[in-house]
Amino acid sequence: MQPPTPDLPTLTAGLAATGYLVDEDLATVAYLALRMQRPLLLEGEPGTGKTALAEALAESLELPLVRLQCYEGIDATQALYDWDFPRQILHLRALEAAGGVGGAGVEEAEKSLYDERFLLARPVLDALQRSPAVLLVDEVDRADDEFEAFLLEVLSTYQVSIPEYGTIRAATPPLVVLTSNRTRELHDALKRRCLYHWIDHPGLEREVQIVRSRAPQVSEQLARQVVEVVQKLRLGADLEKPPGVAETLDWARALDYLGTTDLDLASSARTLGALVKYREDADKVQHALDQMLRA
Repeated sequence: MQPPTPDLPTLTAGLAATGYLVDEDLATVAYLALRMQRPLLLEGEPGTGKTALAEALAESLELPLVRLQCYEGIDATQALYDWDFPRQILHLRALEAAGGVGGAGVEEAEKSLYDERFLLARPVLDALQRSPAVLLVDEVDRADDEFEAFLLEVLSTYQVSIPEYGTIRAATPPLVVLTSNRTRELHDALKRRCLYHWIDHPGLEREVQIVRSRAPQVSEQLARQVVEVVQKLRLGADLEKPPGVAETLDWARALDYLGTTDLDLASSARTLGALVKYREDADKVQHALDQMLRA
């Protein structure tokens, strides 16, 4: 049974209660995805909160979250189902020991090998079976064209046909959230099936609010100093991987754990591993911090 869809203010408040602060546009498109039962495609730079939105939606709506992590070479088998071959062999041996295989019993034995108890549901099938649920298809841009075509077929019908077993159809379509870091362009056919939203890095005030919400132990003064520095680094430091919101949170927490109340060069240098992940970026950030904090 489909749970009642919250209205837009209730959904926004529910997400905020999980620590995920949305702007009006993102809240609206998430609400419409629920009401229209359409997949939601989120694109944006790494670290802007695409995956976190799916997690927050599942938590706020009190639905199970089923995650499919995409990668190069993934195919339908990894996403859909497999058969538990070792258990099927044990079952067949048990039938043989009981004298249940032979003559007319062979056909029945073969059928019994493809019983639901031997079916291993992978994320897509699992979401269809457990729905209402949130299905997160993470980093879909890392998969190939063939996998995209498979996803499009499933998202068009919310059902899967298993030759040995039959067709499994979701009683209620899951809320599907697809994320992409835009390492390649997705096909128009998949985009047309979805509602679309580009998630950018938050502005200064909203990022301060996020830090204060997700890391309330960090003082408002330190949170603001951290966010101001991170925002400047994103814009002007020419980094290989600009820090996302997750790195902002990690850096603020790391500084707080060290007892820092006012951002300075020494504490910044000791905690750079929470903010940047490339050596070249660390050198650039150290130079930028030296200029910013000495100014």
